[in-house]
Order: sequence, then C-alpha cells, then structure tokens
Amino acid sequence: MSVKAIVRGALIGALYVLLTLAVQPISSGLMQLRVSEALCVLPYFTPAAVPGLFIGCLTANLVMGNPLPDVVFGSLATLLSAAAACGMKRLNWSKWLVPLPAVLINAAVVGYLLTYVYKMGVPWGISALYVAAGQALSCYALGMPLFLGLERFGKRLFD
Repeated sequence: MSVKAIVRGALIGALYVLLTLAVQPISSGLMQLRVSEALCVLPYFTPAAVPGLFIGCLTANLVMGNPLPDVVFGSLATLLSAAAACGMKRLNWSKWLVPLPAVLINAAVVGYLLTYVYKMGVPWGISALYVAAGQALSCYALGMPLFLGLERFGKRLFD
C-alpha cells in the first residue's frame, strides 16, 4: 500500500470513529442507527476504505466499552461488508447494491450479538430485523446520497 492509501484509510477510520461517538446514544442497542455506517459505500471508490472501516469500527467499539465478542465479531462484520462492497465495483454490480452487504452481514452478526451476548431478550430474527432496519437507514438513506455525491464530484479524492 502506498503512503497515500494508508493515510486515506486512516482518515476514513478516524471519520468512522468520530461519527459513531458523536451520536453514541443511537449508535448501539437493539434499534441502532450508526451514522458512520453511511461510509460503507467508500470501498467502492477506494480499497483503502476496507482496512479504514475495519479499524474505525474496532476503535469505536473499544472506546464505547463494548464486550470483547462485539469488538471482534462486529468489527469483522464491517471488514467483510467493506470487502464485499469493494468487490462489487470489480464485478460491475449495480451501485444500488453497494450498501446491501453492510445491511445483511451486520443484521446477521450484530443481531446474533444482541441476542446472545447482550441478552436483549428477543429472538435472533427480531434482533436481526431491528439491526437491518437501522443499517438500511444508515447505508441507504445516508450512504447512497454520499455515494451519488462522490460519484459525481469525488473523482479527485480517489485518484
């Protein structure tokens, strides 16, 4: 990786942490809206976003004091989602599908964590639906406008 890519990834990670902590009360729980998940579209534009989002999620989870399984598996869910979004560009998939891995993977993994680690008192399927709803809001309602803006005006950012 070039120095430019490392710096770009670090900036994306820092932005993830900042956005997560800025709205911390709504960033966790059964119905969560992680505004930072809007950044899940960035791997489409730069592979540097993949490790950046992973490190950002890992750091945010550590700073918020989340249990170790959430720190590990929640962060790995973000890594897997980011890698999938990055691969979608290479496969020439529709841009409207780019946020979908973040919605589905986090719904499954974080839903599991909420049910079995946090013991929220609801079945996994219900937890997964709540997480999917929050992720869809973050990734589509916030992430797609970001995607469209970067697609139109962000060429210089990702050269």
